[in-house]
Amino acid sequence: MTDKPDPLDALSSQLESQPRSRTLPPVEKWNPPLSGDIDIVIRRDGTWLHEGTPILRKELVRLFSTILKREGDDYFLVTPVEKWRIQVEDAPLHAVALRETIVDGLPALEFETLTDDRVIADVQHPLRVDVDPESGEPSPYIRVRANLDAVIARSVFYQLVDRAEEETRQGVSQLFVTSAGQRFLLGRF
Repeated sequence: MTDKPDPLDALSSQLESQPRSRTLPPVEKWNPPLSGDIDIVIRRDGTWLHEGTPILRKELVRLFSTILKREGDDYFLVTPVEKWRIQVEDAPLHAVALRETIVDGLPALEFETLTDDRVIADVQHPLRVDVDPESGEPSPYIRVRANLDAVIARSVFYQLVDRAEEETRQGVSQLFVTSAGQRFLLGRF
């Protein structure tokens, strides 16, 4: 009886043999046929699991995050020749840090993810806050790239709320933050 090769090992080898670059691979141009499902789950807290075990090598997680692709409600790890469906509990990325910066002379908010993505909240990278209709619990997100969002960590969301401006219209108070000339609604109360 022979063991079936682990797709994770094959993907790891492909990625680690590639030259390191700051630019992201053009996953939006890669459309290989589905290779199958791989037992990888990205949890809401940003932990990547393979066969139920956390992937502890941060560099490997970062490399895999660069080949993430979303099609509809499904997420894939994709190379020019392979496409493996994975499971994502909420959003595949996790924003864990926030800093203020200046972009084109305007104050801006820069987010950093667990996988070292840095993104400015702007027109192409909007902030949004979904609210659970039953619990009223907010779930904040920022678009990082090509249809991929990051869950904003609770501590980072509190920093946003601290920076927010309040505005009342027709008896409804709203909290907004501004970044790169764009206003983003954090919530109504």
